[in-house]
Amino acid sequence: DGGARSPWHEVMVARDCCRDTNTKPHRTMTKLSCCLLALAAAQSCNAFVAPGNARADVRLDAKLEGRDIDGVLTPTNNFVLIKVADIQEETEGGILLTGSAKIKKTEGTVVSVGPGKTHQESGLLFPMPVVAGEGVVYGKYDGTEIDYESGKHTLIQDTDILVKFTGDELTLESADVCSDNVLVKVDASEEETASGLVIAATAKKGSKPSTGQVVKVGPGRMASNGEIMTVDIAVDDYVKFRDFAGNEVQISGEEYAVVRMTDILAKF
Repeated sequence: DGGARSPWHEVMVARDCCRDTNTKPHRTMTKLSCCLLALAAAQSCNAFVAPGNARADVRLDAKLEGRDIDGVLTPTNNFVLIKVADIQEETEGGILLTGSAKIKKTEGTVVSVGPGKTHQESGLLFPMPVVAGEGVVYGKYDGTEIDYESGKHTLIQDTDILVKFTGDELTLESADVCSDNVLVKVDASEEETASGLVIAATAKKGSKPSTGQVVKVGPGRMASNGEIMTVDIAVDDYVKFRDFAGNEVQISGEEYAVVRMTDILAKF
């Protein structure tokens, strides 16, 4: 019919060629060539599997905490399954870390997500802010660690996510924040005296930097009617937020803080 022919069709043609021994004078060689052609075509289209019964790599079971479970682990509600990043065993300068000096990262890759949280009054479903394959950074004490598929994983809520990012490495360009969170570049001058002396940690009286410049702004919080309530903060604004309200995040060796809109006291 002039259309493209499937590999299975080519197998059948080659088979008929093999059966017809009168097509060419050199019958033996022709038959051998045709059979080799049929074998090659069969391998290309998986002809050794009957039509309609093609093989599929279907996951039937997995391991959770050392025991076999049916199917795969699927988060519910607004929970997210994270494959935890490997422990950092050396510094960026190449110095090996041992024992308690090893850096345990609170970041990883999203494996799967739940359907989302339902609003108690309106019944609307709050969409999840991340998808499988994205990288996330979460709070140090957030989540429930589990041993899944012979690897360390954790289950966190979407509200525990501080920063999400794409690619293999967290950078300022690839980073983004969720909901009504704001990413602030912390003002390091708060840790110095007027003459430029760095204040020691023991002399700070428990205080932390609480001002800085906004570098990323989340889309806003979802209201009960499904509408997004945008934040009244823009990139490049300077903000003052509550002491200890910001969650520290290291990005490319620089210190940032993830702050909720409700914890921002003023902007300038």
